Amino acid sequence: MIRTLGVYIHVPFCKQKCVYCDFYSLPHREDRMDAYVSTLERQIEQFSQAAAGYKVTSVYFGGGTPSYLGADRLCRLLRKVYAAFHVAYIAEITLEANPDSAQDPEALSALRRAGFNRISLGMQSADDGELRAIGRVHTMDQVRSSVEAARKAGFDNLSLDLIYGLPGQDLSRWRENLAAAVELGPEHLSCYGLKAEPGTPLYARRDALPGDEVQADMYLETVDFLEGRGYRQYEISNFARPGRESRHNLRYWTQKAYLGFGPGAHSDFQGRRFAWKRDLDAWFSGFPEYSECQILSRRERQEEYLMLRFRLAQGLHPDCFEGLFGLDFTPFLPFLERCREAGYAVCRDGAWRLTPRGFLVSNQIIGELLDIFSRISSPD
Repeated sequence: MIRTLGVYIHVPFCKQKCVYCDFYSLPHREDRMDAYVSTLERQIEQFSQAAAGYKVTSVYFGGGTPSYLGADRLCRLLRKVYAAFHVAYIAEITLEANPDSAQDPEALSALRRAGFNRISLGMQSADDGELRAIGRVHTMDQVRSSVEAARKAGFDNLSLDLIYGLPGQDLSRWRENLAAAVELGPEHLSCYGLKAEPGTPLYARRDALPGDEVQADMYLETVDFLEGRGYRQYEISNFARPGRESRHNLRYWTQKAYLGFGPGAHSDFQGRRFAWKRDLDAWFSGFPEYSECQILSRRERQEEYLMLRFRLAQGLHPDCFEGLFGLDFTPFLPFLERCREAGYAVCRDGAWRLTPRGFLVSNQIIGELLDIFSRISSPD
């Protein structure tokens, strides 16, 4: 049986660090781009033999700002992926892009010819003032230009990222952002609540952000607004037209194998979970170190499965649980019934899933489900 694989390529370069960003990204390092591509090519090649029995069904270029790398370098990296791995003819190949660096129709056409077939644009807001407040370098006009250029280049699978809970934002302004995004006709939308992470410039301004109750209202408005316009929620923060869900991200959420390349990239491959240290110089040395490396136990995989199923809109069917785990689902039912009575869960077509209100308190719900699982299961 052919096993499937996802490939993630991390591009740590960006034009300017956003005030909320805690990803591994490096502004003003254009001088290292060519050397970085060469190093990535060598390290992709090193994994080609280990992945010989796999078919790659998704490739995802994330960052940082992958589009800042330029079309020539991106095409070169994708050619290396095709040379090193068995890439499926219908593979989903995604490029994350910032609107300011994805407006050239000729460059986008070159990417499309090379095999890229999905673009994820970091729109974040339709309001230029809001964009400036979080350190974004693009404008809404550039978002529109990027969408137009991508369509002209032949991209028929477009995703937009949006952030709610921005400084000074209220529900009305967030609704205007949603409307502006939908007007552009994307196939997919990712909508995230802004979080002030320690160590970021935004953290010092966290008291100026909308409170939890306002963010909760924005989230519920997002679900209603998008589902009323044909975008089905399939994960806590993700919405898509039918059949346009992110196949690569679904790999993460359904515990399928993936390999990540670049400092900070994560992998789950041949039973081992590992991540490369967030250190560009170590990556260039040819001897990058792991920041983490572990073999998850069967119990840990099961707990993760439970958690992820209740992050996905499809939820969990008792028959599926019992077939996979060899355990009775009945002990979960009293708690799930209480969740249903509170409006946090529904049972539809036999499967239990969280409602949008349930997603807002999913950490607490999943924590209780894991406690129940711990009581009915035995350790390895």
